[in-house]
Amino acid sequence: MSQPFFMETFYFYIIFSPSTDKYYIGHTSGLDERLRKHNSNHKGFTGRAGDWQFVYTEIFSSKTEAYQRERQIKAWKSRERVESLIARNQQASK
Repeated sequence: MSQPFFMETFYFYIIFSPSTDKYYIGHTSGLDERLRKHNSNHKGFTGRAGDWQFVYTEIFSSKTEAYQRERQIKAWKSRERVESLIARNQQASK
């Protein structure tokens, strides 16, 4: 009997902190655990706030693809474009 094939899923994500009014862009293979780490008290950029929440995610079949998407969005260097991406996604899901 063969084992079921398991494909790991990777995510590109954007989180937002209302208390700092900042976005953070990243990629991961585990959304829940990653958000928990962002909201923990640590020395990194996201450690300053404990109220991070997901505002946007995309699913990829490889870590490379998720990382490429992260680099693409970060290269925009534009809060306006990031917020436009989030808004279009929210409209599409209504």
